[in-house]
Amino acid sequence: MDIQEKLDNGRFIVLAEIVPPKGTDTSEIVENAVKIKDNIDAFVISDMTNAIMQMSSLACAGIFQSKGMETIMQICCRDRNRIALQADLLGACGWGIKNIMAVTGQNLELGDHHQAKPVDDLSLLELLEVIKTLQNGRDMADIEINGTPSFFTGSNLAAAGHDIDAEINDMKKKIDAGAEFFITSPVFDPADAMPFLENADKEKCRIIPTVLLFKSLGMARYMARNVPGINIPQELIKRLQKSKDKSGECIKIASEILGSFKQNGFDGVLVSTIGQNDLIPDIIKET
Repeated sequence: MDIQEKLDNGRFIVLAEIVPPKGTDTSEIVENAVKIKDNIDAFVISDMTNAIMQMSSLACAGIFQSKGMETIMQICCRDRNRIALQADLLGACGWGIKNIMAVTGQNLELGDHHQAKPVDDLSLLELLEVIKTLQNGRDMADIEINGTPSFFTGSNLAAAGHDIDAEINDMKKKIDAGAEFFITSPVFDPADAMPFLENADKEKCRIIPTVLLFKSLGMARYMARNVPGINIPQELIKRLQKSKDKSGECIKIASEILGSFKQNGFDGVLVSTIGQNDLIPDIIKET
């Protein structure tokens, strides 16, 4: 079963994040993914996260698909015009990529090509509408296409934002535009994501929070102080301060958060380990 079928059958899914390489060598990320694929339902292939130039999500997802690993391909509005976005979506279908996650893309000032100019030809809602249009057999110029794609379409949510009413309204607009699942920003207090679950039409969309593994006490402290929209309970910071095995405690915290999402009726989780995907089995083994 693919992830849409699993979700339709009430399965709790576990996703893992893959960042494409800055270069052509995919051997390491593929090798690491193969080691954990039996613990993972699909791999989320990011699209130039933090505006850093990398192998395209389309190419990377295609490589994973060719090796029998299901993917969710991110596609962002920032770098392509409407022609290129439609072309990549058709290309994804050609690679057997069914799951698409539409995102806006981070500010180019965060990245490594500061002279780059954003395209932003389409808004995120317009991109979601385009995906729906292609699935109805026509392109944005209202020309019939030869072969119709079929996608399971998702987008992102800022689960711990300062204005939860605005975020819920944004979620509903994305659902109307065609989004069928949502992956949230990192959540460290499951209560922060509950309003989305409570306001989501379970017949129309799925809510999948992100569980982010702390690498260290310093990372937890830095995020708590400096990352907007992230709520890290002080109890977690204190646990890490007191623990003699901080690496083990980081894994335990991530595992507990994951378990809470499973118990509270969420549809799955994205486990983000920032390059330490070999630890995912340890995070999920207790749930």
